[in-house]
Amino acid sequence: MSFLNEYNFDLLKNEAEVLVIREMENQLKKETDMCLCNECVVDIAAIALNSVKPLYRFSLLGTLYASQAMTEQSYADSVKKAVSEAIQKVKNNPAHD
Repeated sequence: MSFLNEYNFDLLKNEAEVLVIREMENQLKKETDMCLCNECVVDIAAIALNSVKPLYRFSLLGTLYASQAMTEQSYADSVKKAVSEAIQKVKNNPAHD
């Protein structure tokens, strides 16, 4: 029995992705000398997401829990910091030439 074949994991969602992407959009608007190719932008997202607490949800109750966590200032601050640090890492060391 393979779990991937037996269960529907498509409904499992990390709400932190939405927050990180929104924060990236806000911060990258201010960057004038940053490469915005797909590879750099996705690298920023991956680095930032590896630095913040995940907010996975599956059900309506999970959505409510994630929404509550997203409104906490400490979580919002951790997302802002993670995105800022990820931008600097990619800016200083892009994965391409």
